[in-house]
Amino acid sequence: MFSTRALLATSAILEGAVGVALLLRPSIVTSLLLGSAAESTVAVVLGRLAGAALTALGTACWFARDQTGAARGLMASMLLYNIIAAGLLTFVAVVEGLQSPLTWPVVLLHVAMMVWCVLGLRRAGGS
Repeated sequence: MFSTRALLATSAILEGAVGVALLLRPSIVTSLLLGSAAESTVAVVLGRLAGAALTALGTACWFARDQTGAARGLMASMLLYNIIAAGLLTFVAVVEGLQSPLTWPVVLLHVAMMVWCVLGLRRAGGS
């Protein structure tokens, strides 16, 4: 249930899909997530840069899912990413008032992925 392989495959699919969506249509993704479209050139470029990073992260997760040492390091990186993503989205929703109906489900998804990463790291540390 909490296998490293499943965690990294799930991360690869989720982050890779969001990354590609950000690369292709950053305004739509930001509108769906935050209720406000990325309209300026700077916002679009930064959205696409984030998309490139998520696509790369998803690719790394996919290729590391069967590599024990690499998988552990990548799980730790995914834990950090999910902590920052959940915190940042919570901040912009609460403090900045930027949110949509998808904001809180996405925050909860990042929290669930954080828990999964912690469980996976604990399990990997005990083996």
